[in-house]
Amino acid sequence: MMHLKGKKIFITGASRGIGKAIALKLAAEGGDIAFTYCGSDLEAVQATEAALSAFGVQVKSFHTDAADFQATDKAVADMVAAFGGLDVLINNAGITRDNLLLRMPEADWDAVLNVNLKSVFNTVKASLKTFLKQRSGSIINIASIVGISGHAGQANYAASKAGMIGLTKSIALELGSRNIRANVIAPGFIATAMTDQLEASLQQAWMEKIPLKRVGCPEDVANCALFLASDASSYITGQVIQIDGGLLT
Repeated sequence: MMHLKGKKIFITGASRGIGKAIALKLAAEGGDIAFTYCGSDLEAVQATEAALSAFGVQVKSFHTDAADFQATDKAVADMVAAFGGLDVLINNAGITRDNLLLRMPEADWDAVLNVNLKSVFNTVKASLKTFLKQRSGSIINIASIVGISGHAGQANYAASKAGMIGLTKSIALELGSRNIRANVIAPGFIATAMTDQLEASLQQAWMEKIPLKRVGCPEDVANCALFLASDASSYITGQVIQIDGGLLT
């Protein structure tokens, strides 16, 4: 159906997991994909590039620190120059450094807030020149239901995701008159490499709390991202959409 034919899309943290699933879904619908990654797993990056290129779209990757404004600004500028524009910005990059607050090092607090929240400021700030000039754009920020409910042992992560929600709502109010939309996707328990590391008993305990009685998959999040990236959601902004199987009601 090619809902995104000709759309230029920038995604942070898309070499694996939810970010990769979103990139693949949007590329399958015709979107040109630029994505960032951190770390040294070049095999994963190359595999993602190959999978995206198979859809016949433009693909470009950037090795960058999401918390670094100058690096982010340059990556966005290079993407706009290479692709000829920017239509959709998706902030997916994120890390965890879980611990009880009493035992949490200051460095772990700073790292999570910088990568998860400051990165959103960085990308949005870097994208605004293009969005404002063309008077259009869709910003999609991947948060978590933890940013709504909180979670013991994840004060830094919950704070970063709650901050993302507040930032997104503020952006929606500031930029709505320019036809720039901003929304949040808040996933619940999604099967990824990170959750696969949890003990089976803990995974089962989580699933028993979910009304739909199953763990979500990255494609569930990607389907929502496709909707928010497309013109089908042109009258939706400032919203938080939970993809959690009813876990947080």
